[in-house]
Amino acid sequence: MEDQNAGKKVEFEYIGTIHTPYKEKHGMPIQAASDQATGTKGIITVFPAWRAGLKDLGGFSHAHVLYHFHLSSKCHLQVTPFLDSTPRGIFSIRGPCRPNAIGLSVLGIEKVDEKRGIIEVLDVDMVDGTPLLDIKPFVPHFDHRDVKAIGWLEDKVQHLPTVHSDDRMD
Repeated sequence: MEDQNAGKKVEFEYIGTIHTPYKEKHGMPIQAASDQATGTKGIITVFPAWRAGLKDLGGFSHAHVLYHFHLSSKCHLQVTPFLDSTPRGIFSIRGPCRPNAIGLSVLGIEKVDEKRGIIEVLDVDMVDGTPLLDIKPFVPHFDHRDVKAIGWLEDKVQHLPTVHSDDRMD
């Protein structure tokens, strides 16, 4: 079956910037839910053209934040992930080197200043200056799944608290 979307391109516009304490990608947390990221504060600044879209976001405790892995290098279809020593397919890992370099984190929301376009967030796991693509409220009724399998990560996730970013995704 031939797919009408094969080879087509899409362009995104940055809608803001994510500011975090992590000035470089080496040594930072690899997941927002890790012990290293939990409680780590960040600031999202939303550009003026998009600030009206912040209306009502302050009523949510968490949001899905989509961003551009702007420091990522070329995508390889198999890489060795941070929690393993075996090369894995890119679609079975959560690393930054992606075909479209889009990151996704669920962040806690502390405060939203709609007028100034500032969102104070928690549990950041991205480098300072990361370009923001989108924000969507986290709603447990929509977002919760009864997950039955986590593949090769089954025996690895307990090591998450001790793992930081390194140069393997460069």
